[in-house]
Amino acid sequence: MLRHVTATRYVTPLREGGSLPGLMEADDLGHYVVKFHGAGQGRKVLVAEIITGELARALGLPVPELVTVDVDPALGLAEPDQEVQELLRRSPGRNLGLDFLPGALDFDPLAFDPGPEFAGRVLWFDALVGNVDRSWRNPNMLLWHRAPYLIDHGATLTFHHAWERAGDAVRRPYDAADHVLLGSAPDLDAADAALAPLITADALGAAAAAVPDDWLADEPGFAGPDAVRGAYVQQLGARLAARDAWLPGVRATVAAGRPRPVTRAPKPPYWLTARP
Repeated sequence: MLRHVTATRYVTPLREGGSLPGLMEADDLGHYVVKFHGAGQGRKVLVAEIITGELARALGLPVPELVTVDVDPALGLAEPDQEVQELLRRSPGRNLGLDFLPGALDFDPLAFDPGPEFAGRVLWFDALVGNVDRSWRNPNMLLWHRAPYLIDHGATLTFHHAWERAGDAVRRPYDAADHVLLGSAPDLDAADAALAPLITADALGAAAAAVPDDWLADEPGFAGPDAVRGAYVQQLGARLAARDAWLPGVRATVAAGRPRPVTRAPKPPYWLTARP
């Protein structure tokens, strides 16, 4: 289970994307980037964050700690933005927090090359979970103490938005043409050899078990939260077993290569502008 904290102060909104996460202080004196269950994307985004993030952690990939955060909507009353107040009113109780990495920089592939081994592991993992949101323009990686960290996995596991068609995603090709680490000559074969044996039923089950019951309740077509967890385990296990269907395409994209961009679209690093 994830560690649980209680929010004590709403610090500032982080205006990245459409979910409007907020930087919050908690009763353990830590600061967390909180994503709210009342945001427009709903709870499935938080489920994807947990399962993908905890599975990445089990594989040795660097992910900031995830916690569940109890939020009292009254914490947002002093926030002048009406949108923020409404979001907190829709999100009482348990939400998801990502450990705040103070001073972290947005990952820039032009300034930092993590090397073929790391690039291969991240690309292989993104292909497994169907991550459509780690591109040149939106890396969803941070550089902290000279080390890369993976963040924002809400756009993974998209099959769970239509469980009745989830089987179609098992062998679905992965489009790696715009992946942020493509210019680092990812070593996919080494990644496959190292990571595939680690994705056991126990590892998948542990990642799914970290999701709170109330975020899995009332899922149409399932008897209860444990049945939904079992479906995630089965789906990801089947995806792993079907690597012959999607890994060759990713390998071909890596072999074809692409020129590293001269620049990428400027984007202010909100991790720097936000202050506890």
